[in-house]
Amino acid sequence: MSNSLSLDPENIVDVAVEAARRGEQSLAEALDRIPAAVYLTDAQGVVTHFNRACVDFAGREPEARLDRWCVTWRLYSDDGAFLPHEHCPMAVAIREGRRVRGVRATAERPDGTRVDFLPHPTPIFDADDRLIGAVNLLVDLRDARYRDFLCSQRARCRRLAGSVGDTRTADILQAMAADYEEQARQAERPN
Repeated sequence: MSNSLSLDPENIVDVAVEAARRGEQSLAEALDRIPAAVYLTDAQGVVTHFNRACVDFAGREPEARLDRWCVTWRLYSDDGAFLPHEHCPMAVAIREGRRVRGVRATAERPDGTRVDFLPHPTPIFDADDRLIGAVNLLVDLRDARYRDFLCSQRARCRRLAGSVGDTRTADILQAMAADYEEQARQAERPN
């Protein structure tokens, strides 16, 4: 996966989950090929691995085995309220054992600059369905690749809607296109 590829969040999360399941030897290499900030935690939320993009995103070097829940310095909710790391989307995903999507947040870097982003925390379960950790992709909303991905998905849904003969399927595809369009609008709006 190269940095020039589109930013498909679910595909990237799948790549990171599979790398985590394969183990330590290929993990760092796999994470560094991911074109966005991604990190892993253990089942208690302790950061175990992160890629170089996390350092660029967070404006700091995360501390593996010391940082908990997140690689950012400070977090704020979409409405601007301070968001303690223990209440962040990654903490929710681990505590509740579920993927968290559709949340917008702001990361503050140590230098005071802020980055609006969409987290994609996803629990990782072993073969016996026990929580073993989680992966989180942090999509920087300034990243044009993400908006390009949303626009391409919107166009794809509209093309498919125009090619199917079933009205119900066409309506579903049009609704999906509208959802991608709304996500693109949300990504472009200032916090």
